[in-house]
Amino acid sequence: KEKGMKFPLLLKASFGGGGRGQAVVDKPEDLAEAFSKCSKEAEMSFGRPEVFVERFLPKARHIEVQIVGDGKNCVHVFERDCSVQ
Repeated sequence: KEKGMKFPLLLKASFGGGGRGQAVVDKPEDLAEAFSKCSKEAEMSFGRPEVFVERFLPKARHIEVQIVGDGKNCVHVFERDCSVQ
């Protein structure tokens, strides 16, 4: 149950990405509906309904760094801000 959880929460598809199967939940009374919706979207998009819960951090940034290597040489290709996902 949501007892003891601190809101807002972020529900995320366990086997997904790109923002699919994801929702911010601001209030405990919205949790069950959001969980059901995310789980269904996760199953439709990724073939697995599992969803996990984490604390939503509204000002956090998600930056990815792309690196390519062949075992001897390594090159930094670019970075991108994926926060909007």
